[in-house]
Amino acid sequence: MPVDTAWVGLCLVSGVGGKTFRALMTAFGTPDAALSASDEDLYAVSGVGKVLSQSIRRVDLKRTAANLTRWEAKGVRALTLNDGDYPAPLKSLDDPPPLLFVRGQWPIAFSGALAVVGTRTPSRQAHLYASAVAGQVAAQGRAVVSGLAVGIDSAAHNGALEADGVTVAVLGCGVLNVYPPEGRMLSERVSRSGALMCEVSPDSGVSTPGLIARNRLITGLSEGVMVVQSNTDGGAMHAARFAIAQGRKLYTPADSLGDPAAAESWAELQRMGAVVW
Repeated sequence: MPVDTAWVGLCLVSGVGGKTFRALMTAFGTPDAALSASDEDLYAVSGVGKVLSQSIRRVDLKRTAANLTRWEAKGVRALTLNDGDYPAPLKSLDDPPPLLFVRGQWPIAFSGALAVVGTRTPSRQAHLYASAVAGQVAAQGRAVVSGLAVGIDSAAHNGALEADGVTVAVLGCGVLNVYPPEGRMLSERVSRSGALMCEVSPDSGVSTPGLIARNRLITGLSEGVMVVQSNTDGGAMHAARFAIAQGRKLYTPADSLGDPAAAESWAELQRMGAVVW
């Protein structure tokens, strides 16, 4: 279906997250109407102040259309919440992203998908475990979801690819500006059989908020979430909390896989009700 340029332009305004977008739709009905609204009418919307109102009114739809054409030429597809190919599992979330960008093979079936996440500095035992679990899941025809980071994420993607399976990498940056740089070769392999996904502009650089926010998409796409190994303050523990809040199944290995520093987080996962894989 044709992409709604106004929808994309509005969603890419800095400060317009999912909640604000929905508030704007409640107030104005359509993205076009929101972009055409006066400052006074925009101020009446929860979450919209002077700076955000000015940003909304400055959206250049011709530039947005040109960017969409450029991104499409590079294999990037924009998916709005109204698109029939928007991933169904995300629609069940309380705060589904109104806009996603994907590069690779689409659509992808997420029935039975498993997220495999963990530390960037895993033990060898954990690295092998993540690869084996991902390979087992992929061999069953189920998608493996992770975040393309070095360590456990990369082990999961590689394990799925080695099993000739489908894997999806959810990024905290744009799908045309892959971070970390050492993951770019892997990202190309992922896109040939699966897909890269982000909720920010395809050209965007990485950010800490973006890395944290993408965890809710990693878990949201999946029926279950396997935390292989993590520090107590690691991103994988953010993912575990998102999984619980979203009603996803949480899994953990039988022990901390050779890293005493991960014992505390492993015990926390047990308290959260994680099932031993």
